[in-house]
Amino acid sequence: MPNQKIALITGATAGIGQSCARQFAQNGYQLILTGRRADRLHALEQELSQQYGTKTLALCFDIRQRAAVEQHINTLSPEWQAIDVLINNAGLAQGLDEFQNANIDDWEVMIDTNIKGLLYISRLVAPLMIKRAAGGHIVNVGSIAGKMTYPKGHVYCATKFAVDALTQAMRIDLLKHRIKVSSVSPGAAETEFSIVRYKGDLDKATRVYEGYTPMTAEDIADAVWYIVSRPAHLCIQDIVLTPVAQASAHYWAKDADIVK
Repeated sequence: MPNQKIALITGATAGIGQSCARQFAQNGYQLILTGRRADRLHALEQELSQQYGTKTLALCFDIRQRAAVEQHINTLSPEWQAIDVLINNAGLAQGLDEFQNANIDDWEVMIDTNIKGLLYISRLVAPLMIKRAAGGHIVNVGSIAGKMTYPKGHVYCATKFAVDALTQAMRIDLLKHRIKVSSVSPGAAETEFSIVRYKGDLDKATRVYEGYTPMTAEDIADAVWYIVSRPAHLCIQDIVLTPVAQASAHYWAKDADIVK
């Protein structure tokens, strides 16, 4: 794979990660895809191979498990170690209760996934980029919840504020190695996000998107691709994007109320 770039995308089995995989495959990248659902990973691997001729390495593990992350990244073959782009997409929200009533187990899952998982894999991939001395690009998928809090969002917001801070700090430390560090911070997008937050309650998840047109996973993937495809001298530090109906993390107008 001497002339083709490699992107590693975490959380590639659904939503934004899956859409990023398709976007980067369309643009000639070879892909390392990670996720917990082996059947979905291999189905995506087959799809991209058939449609775009993409060479893909599917790694099935839970990003919350440090030992599993280390095992899979540290045993990459030399050709797959040549990672040009790392997209830290794996993340989730669980529960939507007031702070004093929240489930602490939900907190643990969000902290372990959204912060520690991002740290584990970034800590291993960054030295590979440095060793190659060819630059590189890390894109962290944050959230508008990392810019402002909202009712009952407490720990999820805190994890995304952490992603925002880590993005800024990583950019400073990796600057001398010509490694770009960016973030994309979406508002409401109709993916599996709400299904996971409401723990499979499809009725509650569906109601989140009623009355307005939410973003799609493809919208976010387009933004990620835009960030990565800029000229070498340019680093887009952050993109915040929302549906037209969303002015802030918790200020909305229904589509019917927006003046056309």
